[in-house]
Amino acid sequence: MGNTKIVVLRSREVLYTLLFIVLGILLLALFFFMFLPSMNAKEEDESVSSYIPGVYNSQLSLNDTTLNIEVVVDENHINSVRLVNIDESITTMYPLMEPAMESISEQLCNNVAVEDVVLSDNSKYTQTMLLQAVEETLKKAAVK
Repeated sequence: MGNTKIVVLRSREVLYTLLFIVLGILLLALFFFMFLPSMNAKEEDESVSSYIPGVYNSQLSLNDTTLNIEVVVDENHINSVRLVNIDESITTMYPLMEPAMESISEQLCNNVAVEDVVLSDNSKYTQTMLLQAVEETLKKAAVK
């Protein structure tokens, strides 16, 4: 006959072997999940444009008057966008100016990218003009 070998395994040895295999797999999974989020966070931080915290202003010319636009930013977030020192003559001549700026400000403060701001059909031209001025202001705040 052939060389038949009989292997005797004790249940204690099998149990210890299975336990060490399971612990090894858990340890590898723990290392994998521990370091994976930090890699994703670094990629997200690099993809998000960072700002130098502060208050930035720009001017927008409308006929003979100028509008001052103020943007307040922190490191990674736009905190507020508003019209500063707006005359009554501008609010009379351009009644959609303030509501358009409020709509833009609300979207930008809710982490919507400037390119993704939804313009309303009622004041598309006004919002486009204001949004361009806000983009110019954000260029001043951008980290280079």
